[in-house]
Amino acid sequence: MPFLARPASALRGLITSGASAGLILMASAAIALVVANSGWSEAYVTILKTYVGGLSVLHWINDGLMALFFLLVGLEIKREVLDGRLRTWPDRVLPGIAALGGMLAPALVYVAVNRSSPETLRGWAIPTATDIAFALGVLTLLGSRVPVSLKIFLTALAILDDLGAVLIIAAFYTADLSLPMLGGAGLVLLVLVGLNRAGVTRLSPYLGLGALLWVLVLGSGIHATIAGVLLALTIPLRPSPARPDDPASPLHRLEHALHPWSAYLVLPVFGFANAGVSLAGLSSRMLLEPVTLGVALGLFVGKPVGVFGAILAAVRLGLAERPAGAGWWQIFGLSLLCGVGFTMSLFIGLLAFAERPDLETATKVGVLIGSGTCMLAGALVLLLAPREGRRRLAAPATETRASEPRA
Repeated sequence: MPFLARPASALRGLITSGASAGLILMASAAIALVVANSGWSEAYVTILKTYVGGLSVLHWINDGLMALFFLLVGLEIKREVLDGRLRTWPDRVLPGIAALGGMLAPALVYVAVNRSSPETLRGWAIPTATDIAFALGVLTLLGSRVPVSLKIFLTALAILDDLGAVLIIAAFYTADLSLPMLGGAGLVLLVLVGLNRAGVTRLSPYLGLGALLWVLVLGSGIHATIAGVLLALTIPLRPSPARPDDPASPLHRLEHALHPWSAYLVLPVFGFANAGVSLAGLSSRMLLEPVTLGVALGLFVGKPVGVFGAILAAVRLGLAERPAGAGWWQIFGLSLLCGVGFTMSLFIGLLAFAERPDLETATKVGVLIGSGTCMLAGALVLLLAPREGRRRLAAPATETRASEPRA
């Protein structure tokens, strides 16, 4: 059957298909910058502020369309943890440690820069996330110079990174809670879990209740995109030893249906709507503002130091093995690419400073500078890094075993 020929994971399919989503996302961000600094800038801002159905166009994009992206993220997290590359604790150790280090270090850098500015400390989580589409786009452009093991490792790291970002959004970026709405959302979630337990595999009941869940979560004070993650966790996967990663399962069918919409519509529209920054008032003073500097340094310094330092410590302490066939310079280049935090960083910035347009602008400038610098630096390091197959670096016995292909 045709659908059985599809890759078992949308994200793995993205790796092998050229990561075109990342390239389109880059283009949408570039177009937004051009539009925001052209004669169309006023129309651009006016359209985003136009209200439709009780919400502004920007609100529909950030709370509505992005819920589909978070639904896809939730599906990937569930699939990888239950039946993918994160299904066992040994598989989770290195990407988990790297993701944790990659979230703590940039947050600490941001807090250090903003320690004397209490009003901006709320943005501490902005530089903690990795944009998987951007990072994979760069890796794909480098082709065979990057071992496949590093691309797979980046996928696992980014999934755990996304999980951390979802938890941060739910815990720290919520408005005043509405208990009736929250209770209603809880009841709908219980019904969804009941459908899963009852063995219902048709997607329509899940999607219908998911839409209701989104409405209730939107009114509850918790960010509406969390509804996408909650819905994803109730979609049946039904893994089995005979057919692991079965592409016919409800989760895989929904994942593959959503992937093109997320990659080629949701993320580009989000990037276009949120990356538009007017450079007319940009000055050296703005570049040195605490938010701009904290975000840029958090991404360019904190993220790579946290990821690379965590990987190095885990390998040296014997807690994990480095990705097969990858040298330390290649891992450092990958760590730099983890500092490309475009989508999720912008998203968290909008939540952190929803009532402060000036700080939103500073966030966008910091994200663009930090992400752009990491992207260029990471690509350069990976381009110049010696290939492990040609030049073995001196390493302990544990690392040597890690370089050998697994059965």
